[in-house]
Amino acid sequence: MTTKPSIEYPLLPLRRGVLFPGAVSTLPVGRKRSLALVDAVNAGDIIAVASQREPETETPTLADLYPVGVLAKVHRIGRGNDGSARLVVETLERVHFEELRQHDPHLRVVASEAPDVNADDTEAKILAESLREHVRELAGEAGGSLVEVAAKGMSPSRLADAIGAQMPLERHAEAEILMTLDVVERLRLVARLVNEAREVHEIRQKIDEEVRKRLGKQQREHILRERMKAIQSELGDDEDASDELGRLEARFAEMSLPEEVEKVVARELKRLAKLNPAHPEFNVARTYLETLSELPWDTRAEVVDDLDAVSEQLDADHFGLEEVKQRILEHMAVLKLSGGSKGTILCLAGPPGVGKTSLGRSIAEATNRPFVRIALGGVRDEAEVRGHRRTYIGAIPGRIINAIRKAGVKNPVMLLDEVDKLSQHFGGSPEAALLELLDPEQNNSFTDHYLELPFDMSEVMFVVTANDLSRMSAPLRDRLEIVEINGYTPEEKLKIARGHLIPRKLDENALGPDALELDDNALRHMITDYTREAGVRQLGRELGKLARHVALQVARRKQDELPEPIRVGPEDLDEYLGKRRFFNEVAERTAVPGVATGLAWTPVGGDILFIETSRMPGKGALQITGQLGDVMKESARAALTYVRSNAKQLGVEPNFLDTLDIHIHVPAGAVPKDGPSAGVTIFTALTSLLTGRRVRNDTAMTGECTLRGRVLPVGGIKAKVLAAHRAGIHRVILPHRNERDIDEVPEEVRSQMEFIVAEDMGQVLAAALEDEAAPEQSQVGLPTAEPTTEAMPLS
Repeated sequence: MTTKPSIEYPLLPLRRGVLFPGAVSTLPVGRKRSLALVDAVNAGDIIAVASQREPETETPTLADLYPVGVLAKVHRIGRGNDGSARLVVETLERVHFEELRQHDPHLRVVASEAPDVNADDTEAKILAESLREHVRELAGEAGGSLVEVAAKGMSPSRLADAIGAQMPLERHAEAEILMTLDVVERLRLVARLVNEAREVHEIRQKIDEEVRKRLGKQQREHILRERMKAIQSELGDDEDASDELGRLEARFAEMSLPEEVEKVVARELKRLAKLNPAHPEFNVARTYLETLSELPWDTRAEVVDDLDAVSEQLDADHFGLEEVKQRILEHMAVLKLSGGSKGTILCLAGPPGVGKTSLGRSIAEATNRPFVRIALGGVRDEAEVRGHRRTYIGAIPGRIINAIRKAGVKNPVMLLDEVDKLSQHFGGSPEAALLELLDPEQNNSFTDHYLELPFDMSEVMFVVTANDLSRMSAPLRDRLEIVEINGYTPEEKLKIARGHLIPRKLDENALGPDALELDDNALRHMITDYTREAGVRQLGRELGKLARHVALQVARRKQDELPEPIRVGPEDLDEYLGKRRFFNEVAERTAVPGVATGLAWTPVGGDILFIETSRMPGKGALQITGQLGDVMKESARAALTYVRSNAKQLGVEPNFLDTLDIHIHVPAGAVPKDGPSAGVTIFTALTSLLTGRRVRNDTAMTGECTLRGRVLPVGGIKAKVLAAHRAGIHRVILPHRNERDIDEVPEEVRSQMEFIVAEDMGQVLAAALEDEAAPEQSQVGLPTAEPTTEAMPLS
């Protein structure tokens, strides 16, 4: 038999345990030299593994190691967060250690092959079969993995190693098996140890039976925990349940908890101490206590109450929005004067892109509070807001408590975004779950289903955002202080673009502040011809598109070219942004009788709405198209009734329905439309059609009308007037009772508009219709361009 030459290998010494050939093991590594070995080897490398005679030896020499060990192939290397490592190795054959060649940075040893002796001897085979019988008997009494070992068809040598590895032996006994190279002697040694183990097992069974009768449940659990500690210690896992429990107790001891919470914590800690770490309830109880320990029961942020500093921060972050800023400062002033902790609940309602979410972030920065945002759009389960009860598997706290835990203080600024987009679900109403949270009289004891403990939310500064208040329930609206943000004028948009949007877009596209020169005239054209929105979100997209075009030109420059800014004027916009998207189509639409321009409110801001009417020979039928809701259909029928009942005063043939059919249409038929704002417009369009008098092309109107011709007030006046201004309209007819709402319109818009207030339809028609009838025109030639109404309900 040829003996392999001695080879030098990296050496990993084990404090505890002995490895036998033919097994896959996971080895914990923590010593400095051993970690250096881990850094030096890769998966697939061969290392030598030796067992120490004494585990306390920190830097072993050759004399401190058992002379025989094993070679092992590294399969996987794992790293721990604490700097430790774990090696998954497959043990190969025995080797004899001859010389320790290297100590730093890790051990290296010269090892030679230690082959089996008498491995194929007949006596070895007989002893192996006898050993299998002994193991089956022991396995039948003690159970365990020995059953599998005895069932496998191993060679005598591997059988002795496998049984030695599975038996609960002392380290020196395991080392003796490993160092016995004669297979016959090894089998005899293992057989003797199996018999001893069988006798020990029988004695232990008798003792345990006697002790079990005397010990109570708590004593047995204590013994089991002590055994678990010993097992974990042997496995090198020093972190046990008692350490974890100690850390939780120390963490709670440092906190100032409410009395009710303190009682629950004490009860749960006591319960956790009694639970077996292997029991499923242990992790549930531990997770619950960890959640309680992470909540800021007594931690607050130092709030800045300098109102001037807060005002400067808000002005720096947002242009305009004076009413919103004033309301915020009023709340801050009350808190400063009263010294109270009553939370404030503002609802910022308005179309997208007007700065509702970013305003909440600015409030947090100005007041030095942490900012947390909870997106409620599409949330349809109450448990997402209030948490799951702990009776469910995988229960977790709701979004509110998680946000408080993330903030780390009990007085953050919490933004509840898009609260109007909450969905209904069979799992409960999430909107109803917010009623307690957003009630200043109740939220000092907000209860999450997971915690089942009250948490004081009264110091939180809530900011709620919504696009459409009509989609919120009345009880929820009643709890909020609603501040409407209807949009910006073109001049305000220009200043926002100069102060915020353009610098941001240049920075996002890696351009310097002087890379682009965009004059005010070009910027105004972008605002009016390429966007028609209440906010500035689309304007930001267009500026981003322009910045990317500029970035392309800058990137194509040659290195020797001077870095001159790229100038963009109104005549260059078609090249950079494409063709204009919006035109003043009011004059074109109202060029023939029967077409009137109305004003509507949508969740994305105000908009103009064309009402078209047509007549044809018939027998008095009324056709209404344009996917109108019930309210607008009733307005159309009421308008026809008013025209018929006032035919003589209007100069219309009283029996016109005997020979005519009337068709009322609102273009963009694929867009659902409904609301009370179009009544006056439908009345005016019908009267224009039947009298032949055109509606003035510089006039738009809003309001509802009764059968007697009384003009009723409507809402959203500011948003509607801004929409008329964006569309190039200079005259607006409003209900008389809405005259008080005109002062909400920015001064720069009011100065360019003419407002006519009307109490009845006679005043509306006098202001809206031209004095003389237009020449007879064919209805076939009506314009067909689509209006700009969004696909949302109108009011």
